[in-house]
Amino acid sequence: MGAPTPRELGYRMPAEWERHDATWLSWPRRDGISFPGAYDRVPAIWGGIIAALAPGELVHVNVAGPDEERELRSLLARLGVDPARVLLHDIPTDEPWCRDHGPTFVVRDATAGVQPPGVRGDGGALAVVDWTYNAWGGKYPPFARDDAVPGRVAALLDVPVFRPGIVMEGGALDVNGRGTLLTTESCLLNPNRNPSLARADVERHLRDYLGVRTIVWLGEGIAGDDTDGHVDDLARFVAPTTVVTVVEDDPADENHRALQDNLARLRAARDQDGRRLDVIALPTPGAVTREGQRLPASYANFYVANGLVLVPTYDPPRDEEALATLRDAFPGRGVVGIDCTDLVWGLGAFHCVTQQWPA
Repeated sequence: MGAPTPRELGYRMPAEWERHDATWLSWPRRDGISFPGAYDRVPAIWGGIIAALAPGELVHVNVAGPDEERELRSLLARLGVDPARVLLHDIPTDEPWCRDHGPTFVVRDATAGVQPPGVRGDGGALAVVDWTYNAWGGKYPPFARDDAVPGRVAALLDVPVFRPGIVMEGGALDVNGRGTLLTTESCLLNPNRNPSLARADVERHLRDYLGVRTIVWLGEGIAGDDTDGHVDDLARFVAPTTVVTVVEDDPADENHRALQDNLARLRAARDQDGRRLDVIALPTPGAVTREGQRLPASYANFYVANGLVLVPTYDPPRDEEALATLRDAFPGRGVVGIDCTDLVWGLGAFHCVTQQWPA
């Protein structure tokens, strides 16, 4: 008989809006490939993210040695960020997309079921799921340092670690914390991830390692998205039974058809208790391009922190509509829009660079 799965041990992946102990980031490398010709504007973006998050929760940052640590500390001092709120760890990465290469944290009731191996006095309340990471289907080698991050974080925190042995990225998943998960066929069923796994196999791993019961499959992603359609650019839970999903009204836009299909799937979907989802339309910013390349700009790539929602903005005429929609969806939280036109040049936004450490 094999070792018990996280689900059998009572673990679940919490919703992002549940209380955090901290947020994890990975510092961007000057010699990385994510921001061609534009790195000099990138550190300030990370500084702004940290400055926004630090008052409400601790921020942990993976850095590659003392030079990066000094650069980051100097930046935070100029921004007036309390250094006690930011913890730096010598965990080098290949690229800065912590949502995808970072740990997936799961939590459990300390009194639940069988104790995981090696558990100490906390009852194993926190654990790390360490998926295999292959840089979105092997697109951007090398990625060995990124793949090692979850295990190194688990060792640092001295918490149990579970290794499913399949390729997965955090941006491909979104959960309501009650048993329902959103994902996409174009990503998780892509043969560049797990060619030997059928849909039922992927679903079994999601249920066993994240404690979900119901999986809602969307179809394709947006133009310019090199992740093959991560759900965090498409649709996000904002409450246990409520989803926001991006919609492009212009039939001539290349995203129109795929987003209408995803909208229809969500309207037909049911949660873990058989209830229909409340579906709220979120606009797209329209076509955001740079050097002739369409970028995967999406307002759905927001990050929910303690008391705060960081929202990427791109296009002032549509930004306010998106921000108003998310203010209505997150009553009681500050909804802050920050320009992401430089960040999305790296083909990601706030959700792509953050990873929540749940309380």
